[in-house]
Amino acid sequence: MAYHDIITLEPDKRGGKPCIRRMRITVYDVLGWLAAGMSPAEIVEDFPELTEQDIRACLEFAADREHRLTVSAGVA
Repeated sequence: MAYHDIITLEPDKRGGKPCIRRMRITVYDVLGWLAAGMSPAEIVEDFPELTEQDIRACLEFAADREHRLTVSAGVA
């Protein structure tokens, strides 16, 4: 799976935040629900327009973004 096929960026939607399949649900929303302790199955139950593949794409997107993060020289 490639998150590039699922995560969309549209400047006029949700302030340009990464969303799932052009919906108004953001990667941040999904990550927040997971961080709060919801399971992927619970998220899909509450938001049936989402799939477990969508949730994995959010995690893959976040991991890729973290991997690309660089620390500027001189920052402690």
